[in-house]
Amino acid sequence: MSVASLAPLAVALPMLGAALAFVLIRHPRAQRRFSIGTLALTLGLEVWLLAFVWTAGPVAVHLGGWAPPFGIVMVADQFSSLLLVISSAVSLSVLIYASGQGAADDEESGPVSVFHPTYLILVAGVSNAFLAGDLFNLYVGFEILLTASYVLMTLGGTGSRIRAGITYVVVSVVSSLLFLIAIAMIYGATGTVTLADLAVKLGALDPGTQHLLHVLLLVAFGIKAAVFPLSFWLPDSYPTAPAPVTAVFAGLLTKVGVYAIIRTETLLFPTDHFNSVLLWVALLTMIVGILGAVAQTDIKRMLSFTLVSHIGYMIFGVALSSVLGLAATIFYVIHHITIQTSLFMVTGLVERRGGTSALTRLGGLAKLSPVLAVLYFIPAMNLAGIPPFSGFLGKLGLLEAGVADGSPLAYALVVGGVAASLLTLLVMARVWNRAFWRTTADAEDPDPVLLATAPDASGVSSMRALRTSKHVDATEGRFSGENEIPILPKTMVYSTMGLVALGVALSVFAGPLFDLSQHAAEGMLARTPYIEAVLGAGAGQP
Repeated sequence: MSVASLAPLAVALPMLGAALAFVLIRHPRAQRRFSIGTLALTLGLEVWLLAFVWTAGPVAVHLGGWAPPFGIVMVADQFSSLLLVISSAVSLSVLIYASGQGAADDEESGPVSVFHPTYLILVAGVSNAFLAGDLFNLYVGFEILLTASYVLMTLGGTGSRIRAGITYVVVSVVSSLLFLIAIAMIYGATGTVTLADLAVKLGALDPGTQHLLHVLLLVAFGIKAAVFPLSFWLPDSYPTAPAPVTAVFAGLLTKVGVYAIIRTETLLFPTDHFNSVLLWVALLTMIVGILGAVAQTDIKRMLSFTLVSHIGYMIFGVALSSVLGLAATIFYVIHHITIQTSLFMVTGLVERRGGTSALTRLGGLAKLSPVLAVLYFIPAMNLAGIPPFSGFLGKLGLLEAGVADGSPLAYALVVGGVAASLLTLLVMARVWNRAFWRTTADAEDPDPVLLATAPDASGVSSMRALRTSKHVDATEGRFSGENEIPILPKTMVYSTMGLVALGVALSVFAGPLFDLSQHAAEGMLARTPYIEAVLGAGAGQP
């Protein structure tokens, strides 16, 4: 059995793990360990697959032995296998984080125990989308994501979560309906939904039909990627979910939409008919998103708007249709998955330590929790694009690609990208200044417990009398008593440290990673390796 034939296990292992995790629903400790072990095994398999694909080129697995266009095919190329590895690494970190939270909160039974099987189903849906070699299987991957994400978003059953979940589901269903209509029309026009086969046959259609199908796919995927003006749903949906759910949603779900757009633009419609439209969409997504972030006073909503803004950078690189632009986009996708997830994980720790994510009530966290301050500062500066972090290098690659394009609209995107980056720095600095740097007493509406636990000028907390508690967190200098803020669970802190360290590693190894991204971009723009991997030698000449 070759390594390539193991690609479907990236989907099958989380699915099987979800079933077994559900069996263990009354045994939370065993369930947590089993779920983490399943994801760790999946990650190891995907690293092996990435190493194989990088030397052998794209590989296709025809499920059931049915050749396209009749069977289901899974395709692993350099781009999809790279995304598989980074998405599973991030998912594993978030799962460890969530497990630490669950253990600390003593969630022994009840609906929260459904988290682990549902989370594994979500991971399976992401992997299925990345490996899908036909449009209908990609649709199935999106539907798996929708089902699992709705359950995760509404965990706890609070009114705000149900309302946000309904909005999320309605928007997602509209997107899925548009996608399904596009699939039906494409099948009616070409007789196939296999991506490699479509890459050959779509070019034979009349331009009007091509443009209609192209627009339908872009709108459907644009909603899922949260590009302007289709991003209205995201800032109201993500912040209401539990911290681990918000973290994995922010890191992964919109990137699946970006992935689908990249496949559409490079494999199915490798023309420049809609490049100008995409450039305008990228510019508006950058600017409107970051202006929304500037107006927020809640960290989670602020990060949700920055998420929208930075999707614009990715669309910018895709719209340039150049090797450098696409390579910078791939690099930036990897960077953003890691950094955005780590920032939402840090925000979950801030909310746990401070009792809120509202900037009007926070202050003094740098003294109360220096570790937490460092964990925020590093990814925040990375997201803002401060040298020498990966955020700066990814943006620099995109700006270079824009300058190389030379068109007035591309130059406008360069200016817009610089402006959005500076505003991102402003937003990140404001969070640092208000939540970490200023004293708790200077907050507009300081949290009473934070105010009481804040150290005085001598560095001593005014809650000295509460030191009768036996449960002391030496790392954070906090106490776990009946009327006090819960301590930061070490598992949550260490998993966040791991993901922050991964973000730093992306900066340290940015050169090799950008080379890998460039090779992946060259392969996608060439199209022939992908087509021949699915249809056989000689089929890559549309």
